[in-house]
Amino acid sequence: MNFAPYPRQTTNMIAEPTRTRKRTLLVVDDDEGVRRSLQLVFADTYETLLVAGATEALEIIRHHSVDAAILDIRLSGMSGIELLEQIKTIDPSIETLMLTGYETLDTIRQAMRFGACDYLSKPFDVETMRNAVANAMERRTLSEEIKATHQKMAALKVELQQQSVREEVTRSKGEIYASVLHDINGPLTIIAGYIELIDMQLGQTYQTPQIESVKDHLRLINRQINQCVEISRRYLSFLQRQPVDKAAVAITTVFEDLKTLLRAHPTKKRNQLRVEEVINNPVVMMNGADLIQVLLNLTVNAFQSNTQPHEVKISGEIVSAPVDFGALNGLSTDQVVCPNGFDGKAPLVRISVEDNGSGIPTDTLRRIFEPFFTTKGDQGTGLGLSIVQRLVHDTGGAIHVHSEVGKGTTFHLYLKSRD
Repeated sequence: MNFAPYPRQTTNMIAEPTRTRKRTLLVVDDDEGVRRSLQLVFADTYETLLVAGATEALEIIRHHSVDAAILDIRLSGMSGIELLEQIKTIDPSIETLMLTGYETLDTIRQAMRFGACDYLSKPFDVETMRNAVANAMERRTLSEEIKATHQKMAALKVELQQQSVREEVTRSKGEIYASVLHDINGPLTIIAGYIELIDMQLGQTYQTPQIESVKDHLRLINRQINQCVEISRRYLSFLQRQPVDKAAVAITTVFEDLKTLLRAHPTKKRNQLRVEEVINNPVVMMNGADLIQVLLNLTVNAFQSNTQPHEVKISGEIVSAPVDFGALNGLSTDQVVCPNGFDGKAPLVRISVEDNGSGIPTDTLRRIFEPFFTTKGDQGTGLGLSIVQRLVHDTGGAIHVHSEVGKGTTFHLYLKSRD
């Protein structure tokens, strides 16, 4: 048996028909002279495998990649027609040509019924044989292209169905969220009204330092209620695809509000919050309520990054040079998320939230902005960082995360400056 091993390719991907390898031609004939003649004819064109019997041919078909086969009608142990039938059972895509010195109309009909693509007589004409095999290989190529197209169409159909389901789920979620946000505004308004009433009643009592402290706390609560109302209003606008107000805010103002809000936050506990002084008080093109929400999410996450007491530092500065994230590509410790419209042109304002906690493992770092992805189990919703990403992207800004396990994590926000 004269053949070289040729592994059959298996893959789960949709493969394009390959032209980089030689096509494989299997010759099955019990006449060694015929086998050698065909080997000489096709030596420079195809990878030619030569066998004398049906058993050897079927072994090759089962374990090797074959594009076309030339079968003698009369073989020992099994006829060429029977071999053709078994080949088509194993791999229907193999193009087969029948070769015989005893041509009859009945054998031609049988061969064509079982899927032979051509029928040649012995002795064969070399040019006729070349053309017949070339046509068979062309049919094989066309068959592969059709199969690949069908696979692509099937994959596209599945993707379209999945996209339709995702859109329906998103639409349903949007309606639910809009309803919840709308309903929340009612109780918030009532709470705000009662706080004003309590504040008025306290104003009519004897003023003491304790009373003044309570009134300060009430005013802070009232501001947070108004903040909640503003956030829900903006989310409703987003869900209803309505334009939201464009605004600008000085980051020093936001930092001061952030310190006040976090003073009594339960995640702060024994941790230290250090807010760096900002030079020149830059103004960013972002709604103040949105920026507070972004920094609250990042800072609370930073506080929760380690069960041991640690420090979280917040800083801001003007970036006067263009920002290029190209050097960060491929780094396992860094991730950059930015919209297509981010060009990195200066001036920008960089706000950084840095902790010296436990850091984020590489496999987790790649997923932190995915909606509903969380490492906190039942304690987390997995929405905080996806909201951060959306709010920053809505302003045309970018986020760069650098994290090293055992050293800590830094989130850099790059926002457009008003100046």
